[in-house]
Amino acid sequence: MATQHSPFSLNVRDLVNRPGEMREQRLAVPVAEQMGEGLVSVKEGSELDLDVRLESVHEGILVTAEVDAVAEGECGRCLIDIALPVEVEFQELFAYHSGEAFEYEVQDDHVDLESLIRDAVVLALPFQPVCRPDCPGLDPVTGLRLADHPELVTPEQRDPRWDALAGFQASEDQGTDVASAADQQRD
Repeated sequence: MATQHSPFSLNVRDLVNRPGEMREQRLAVPVAEQMGEGLVSVKEGSELDLDVRLESVHEGILVTAEVDAVAEGECGRCLIDIALPVEVEFQELFAYHSGEAFEYEVQDDHVDLESLIRDAVVLALPFQPVCRPDCPGLDPVTGLRLADHPELVTPEQRDPRWDALAGFQASEDQGTDVASAADQQRD
C-alpha cells in the first residue's frame, strides 16, 4: 500500500462527508517501478498522465480516472523496438470506514490510486504486441525482417485438401451454381 506521500495518494479532506462536492485534477506521475512483464511494459522512470475526478457521495469518494502512458518493448513478430500508447479508464468507490468490508476505503482523508492504476495499465498491455497489424515477422532462414526484405517473402502455399472447396468460391465469383453446372455436364 502506498503511503500518503505517494504521488498516487490524493488528499480528499475537502470532500469528505460533503455529498455533491467535486474536484478534478490533472497529474503527471513518474513511474517508480516497471508496470508489466511481457514484451511491452511501462518502464520505470516514464510518466503517467492522470485526469482524475473526485466526487463526494454519501457512501464515500467516487473516483473516475483516465490514465495515459507509453508502453515500450519489442514487436512479437519481428523483434524491433516499439512504443505503444496505453489509455485506460476506471471508476471506483472509496468507501468511508463503516465496519463493513470494502476493497477500497478512504484512509486518513486520502484515497490511494496506485493499485487501481497498476492493475488497469497492466491489463491493458497487449499480450502479443506488433509494430503494425500486418507485420510479416522474420525470415525463418536468414532471420532478416521481412518488412525490410520483401523479396524473401515466399508465396502462401495452400493445403491441397482445400482445392475442392476453392471451386465453390470460383463459381460464386462467376455467379454460377456448382451443382447446376455439374447437372448440365451430365446431360
